[in-house]
Amino acid sequence: MSSSNDISAPIAANASRLLWAGFWAIFAAGVGFAIRGGIFDNWGAEFGFTATQLGAIGGAGFTGFCFGIIGGGMIVDKFGYGKLVMLAFVCHVISAFVSFGATTPENAYQMLTIGMFIFAYANGTLEAVANPLVATLYPKNRTHYLNILHASWPAGMVFGAAVGWILDDKMGLDWKIQLALYLVPTVAYGLMFLGQKFPQSEASEKGAKFSEMFKDVGILGSLVVCYLVALFCSASLGLSQTMGYLIAGVFLVGVGVITKGSIGSVLLFILFITHALIGAVELGTDGWIQNITGNLFTSEQGKWLFIWTSTIMFALRFCAHWIEKTLKLSPIGLLLVCSILAVVGLQMASSMETLFMAFVALGIYAVGKTFFWPTMLAVVGDRYPRSGAVAMSVMGGIGMLSAGLLGGPGLGYSKDRYAAEALQESNPAIYAEVKNAEPSNFVFLDPVFAIDGTKLAEAKSAENPTQGQKDIVAADQQGDRATLKADSYIPLAMAIIYIGIILYFKSKGGYKVVKIEEQEA
Repeated sequence: MSSSNDISAPIAANASRLLWAGFWAIFAAGVGFAIRGGIFDNWGAEFGFTATQLGAIGGAGFTGFCFGIIGGGMIVDKFGYGKLVMLAFVCHVISAFVSFGATTPENAYQMLTIGMFIFAYANGTLEAVANPLVATLYPKNRTHYLNILHASWPAGMVFGAAVGWILDDKMGLDWKIQLALYLVPTVAYGLMFLGQKFPQSEASEKGAKFSEMFKDVGILGSLVVCYLVALFCSASLGLSQTMGYLIAGVFLVGVGVITKGSIGSVLLFILFITHALIGAVELGTDGWIQNITGNLFTSEQGKWLFIWTSTIMFALRFCAHWIEKTLKLSPIGLLLVCSILAVVGLQMASSMETLFMAFVALGIYAVGKTFFWPTMLAVVGDRYPRSGAVAMSVMGGIGMLSAGLLGGPGLGYSKDRYAAEALQESNPAIYAEVKNAEPSNFVFLDPVFAIDGTKLAEAKSAENPTQGQKDIVAADQQGDRATLKADSYIPLAMAIIYIGIILYFKSKGGYKVVKIEEQEA
């Protein structure tokens, strides 16, 4: 039996099976994510989508996650882990068949968007179970075991990208066959969770009411969610901005009533904003990186680079505790180092010309992004035990909403904008011929008329390209490089925030794990 001082000691006999069941659940999400990123070019060529439209479809693969994880996090302690797992399993299956309904340019955008939303909802529901479950099972070393849990994400991306490389680049199979493969690990996690007994979180065990769990989030934390919900209503549902803000305002008032006017934790509010940046730079970039590197080099090389970065993430997430102990870093210190590496990696990637430099630059970026997501969840678990699954679920939802509404579409808009500007400068006549009829829009930025997706695909695949087609391809590549450079400023902002948090904890005697009694005191 493990000693009570053993930081690896779980609190339940079936902890290992539950940990690996959660691992397979997130693995399924990673497989689906990687395959989807690899078939963006298939969708663009088949249905004529612009990069902004593809970004919006990919974005739905994030926004649904928010509703799954926040909704699930609020009810998981009362409703039960097993029932939520079953709901996620059903949604995973349904999402595949909805996506398969995309058969014509007229219905493809709607069907793919809905399918991706349902897929993301299932992923979010699973994380509403897995994150607090693992944090509860291993209370003395959350950073290490949450990183192990989330090693499944890059593992799934490696598998998905490798299979995509074989089925797409080598065999040329239909994208529907490729997308269906995530259903295999879906069946695996369903079987592993089947019939298992689940522990209660510290907050639930002590009988904390939902209103008490939500106090740390409060009005400040809810403001972050409300802004993203308002953006979702206008960008994804087509409602007016006024209606979006009205819906978000009703939600904010509801939080005020439930928490009896609790402002919430300022630190948690800052962590939520930071996690929104993480969602944009980590998942937003991951959603586009195969497309970008495949464009700068070849589609096959783009998949190998994606496998390379995902393999680095997978391996390092098993080493979080060793790295913290060896380098004597707190979780926030680890996040600061990672932010700096991400800046360096993306800056180098924006100017990479050779495949060797691509491996170096994206390898550095991969090391940087490895610990962002699970370590942020561990910080919330360490510092806000009273919030139970709620704060962790809200944070995960913010990250995914940001990836779907800001990261994915934002990078797609950047690609459209920078590529259009480059072509307009190098060959205005060709730009006038190939620009899309409808403008690409992103939040408050000026609309831009992107290069038409079908004409871009024709230019890339031409055996004897004209000078105009060469200019189109060159402009598209220039847009990719400029996009990566702009992307690097996000982890730079994160690094500044982490420095401020480190100084805050230093003034309080240092970072430490707290218990509910200490937090309330």
